[in-house]
Amino acid sequence: MGAARGSRMDAVLKKSTATLPLSQATQASRPSQEEAEAAVRTLIAWAGDNPDRDGLKDTPQRVAKAYREFFSGYGEEAGPVLERTFDETGNYDDMVVVRDIPFSAHCEHHMVPFIGKVHLAYFPTDGKVVGLSKLARVVEVFSRRLQTQERLTSEIVAAIDDALKPRGIAVMIEAEHMCMTMRGVRAHGASTVTSQFTGMFRDDPSEQIRFLTLAKGLRSGA
Repeated sequence: MGAARGSRMDAVLKKSTATLPLSQATQASRPSQEEAEAAVRTLIAWAGDNPDRDGLKDTPQRVAKAYREFFSGYGEEAGPVLERTFDETGNYDDMVVVRDIPFSAHCEHHMVPFIGKVHLAYFPTDGKVVGLSKLARVVEVFSRRLQTQERLTSEIVAAIDDALKPRGIAVMIEAEHMCMTMRGVRAHGASTVTSQFTGMFRDDPSEQIRFLTLAKGLRSGA
């Protein structure tokens, strides 16, 4: 009876939060600080150590605090970051490129980090551009959630498209995944590259090449 009631409550919670904005839905179902710390204590004991020994007594509190920072993106949305745009650009209508944006995210499959850089570009519509630091903030919003690199790529593209309606977007991410280097095959040095193009970048291969040249060629001194 209790298990059935618990299942019904879970279903109600999922249904009630399904249509909420991400930050609200997460807050509605978030455990307390004490519950999070208890979970860390359980993992320490499961790993084979004593959570009450001197070196580990404060670890649950530290881990919970670190996780709040690692996953702060659940409390943010990308839209407001890109709301303010500028149109005094002297009729500039060519590619805007921001390269080597550093990020760290956590793989949703093993909850270990993947770390790398984002290169992105867009063609402004009617000279409508956004502050360059805002693009780095968008990367931060989405990377501070449990992620896959593929979804991170597409979420950055979607956020820029929704806010700026540019004539084309290019995003490329290069990252090293600790789930490959620390466990499993332990393929040290292996990197994963994902990319997504829209508009002019998707339709014109020469613009893709120009983007990749700017993003990678100049960075490496080629």
